[in-house]
Amino acid sequence: MTEMTSPQTAHSAEYDTVQYDQLDSEPLSVTIVTAVATFCNEEVTELEPLHYTINTDALERLFEPRSNGVRSEGALIFEYNDCLITVRADGEIRIESA
Repeated sequence: MTEMTSPQTAHSAEYDTVQYDQLDSEPLSVTIVTAVATFCNEEVTELEPLHYTINTDALERLFEPRSNGVRSEGALIFEYNDCLITVRADGEIRIESA
């Protein structure tokens, strides 16, 4: 997230993007689930837990800040709640229908 209160979002009928700040205190997995719920027009509590789909500890470690700064390259793509999720090292999270 780029702000402490809410992520920046770009929305079209086909996809949403959310900008995640790796230095924010909110876990990446929470940002992803919240963004998917918004995209799917569902409550967060209606979604299957993210850890049923992907190892959330590994997800957090992959994109956490490094001793020499934040990761600047790479991406991870996976499906969750009938959505295709792309998490990029620059903090962009893209949610689209699978």
